[in-house]
Amino acid sequence: MSEPSLKALASHRRVKLGTLVAEFATPGIGHILKSAGCDFAFFDMEHSGFSLETVKSAIRYFEAADLPVMVRVPSQDYHFLARAMDMGAEGLIAPMVSTVEQAQHIISSMKYHPAGARGVALQIAHDRYRPGSVADKFEAANQRSVFICLIETADGVKNIDGIAGLDGVDCLWVGHFDLSVSLGIPGDFAHPTFIAAMAKIVSAAKRHNKSLGRLVPNVQQGHEFYAQGFDFICYSGDVWILHDAIADAVSKIRAGCQ
Repeated sequence: MSEPSLKALASHRRVKLGTLVAEFATPGIGHILKSAGCDFAFFDMEHSGFSLETVKSAIRYFEAADLPVMVRVPSQDYHFLARAMDMGAEGLIAPMVSTVEQAQHIISSMKYHPAGARGVALQIAHDRYRPGSVADKFEAANQRSVFICLIETADGVKNIDGIAGLDGVDCLWVGHFDLSVSLGIPGDFAHPTFIAAMAKIVSAAKRHNKSLGRLVPNVQQGHEFYAQGFDFICYSGDVWILHDAIADAVSKIRAGCQ
């Protein structure tokens, strides 16, 4: 049976469910999420403090569980983008993509010639240390890599049609908190300005046949956003899931022990 891949998931619009990992880069994390029914993991470097060395180890855990993983790097700098790919990331997410030029830079940094200008390093982590011809390696790496374009600024929404239309952009991902701040309405997701921005992103994804993803805090919102056209649904994250599950159980046990 062929292994699942992020590229295959991004090629269709059926629902894909996962969660964000920002705290627990433990050896069992891939198997735990796979057993729980996840289709992918969102591994976050931007807000977690995870280093590239941690990413390299964690990707091996996800590979062992046959669980596709997307890695959010902390910036659009080449050395983060290309090195995360060298570590074996299937998909990359970079913050604050606001222009076509920024998106093109990310694509160039993560793709080998002729699709990009990524520095060459073969038979290392990203190709699972296997030998092969340079041409075959380039083709396989470029076909495998997935760019999840994080839209979280007003300029990103303004330029969304050009960004979504790029070859190499596989998915548009809404960073809803930062987007609300950029729009001048922090945390007000019911504001007409935010709703209009969301509609513009959804419309661009549909027009250019790109996947659409975002984080959701609960089951109800997962259903609601899927109905709007989101197919990558990332349910909460490791910190909040653990916290809420323990808080709920502890409060109920305490209440019954009075």
